[in-house]
Amino acid sequence: MIFVLALLAAAAVIAGGLAIFGRSPAAEIAPPLPTARAQVPHASKANENLVISVVGHVRSPGLVTVPSGSRVADALRAAGGADPGVDLTALNLARKLTDGEQLAVGVPAAQAAPAGSAAAASKIDLNSATPEQLDSLPGVGEVTARRITDWRTQHGGFSSVEQLRDVDGIGESKFQKLREQVTVG
Repeated sequence: MIFVLALLAAAAVIAGGLAIFGRSPAAEIAPPLPTARAQVPHASKANENLVISVVGHVRSPGLVTVPSGSRVADALRAAGGADPGVDLTALNLARKLTDGEQLAVGVPAAQAAPAGSAAAASKIDLNSATPEQLDSLPGVGEVTARRITDWRTQHGGFSSVEQLRDVDGIGESKFQKLREQVTVG
C-alpha cells in the first residue's frame, strides 16, 4: 500500500508539474508594424525633367527635354546629334546638366586677347554663355558658373552686366575683374 500511495503521490506531483509548467504560454498577438515607405531625398526633384537649349551645329537645334541627372551627351543625342565633322572636344560630354542651361555645340568659346595685346577680347554674353565659357573667365570656376546660369534661369536672363553682382559668390573684387570681359546681348 505504501508503494501505491507513493506511486499516486508521484503521479500527483507529475500531473501538477505538467499542469503548471507543461502548458505552452498563451500566444501573444504582435501589434501591427508601420508600413515602410521608400524615403528618397528630394524625391520630387529626382523625377523632374530638365529643359535644355541646344544651339549650334546639331541636327535639330532648339529646346530638348531630358530626365533629371542627364549629361551633356544625353542632350546632344536628344537634339539629333552633332552635324557631321563637328569637333566635340570643347564639350565635356560627361558633365551633368542643370535645368535651363544652354548647350552650344561646335561654337568656339570666346577667346581672351593675349596679355599686352591692344586687340579687344571677345566678350562673353551672360545670357547665352555655356557653363564652360563662363568657367573660362578669371575667378569663375565650375560652382560660380553654375550659379550664374541658375541666376539667369531664375530671373529670365540678365538685363545689365551690373546684375552679375546679384549672383551669390560674386563680390565687388570679382565683379571688377569680370565687368570688361562680359556683355549682355
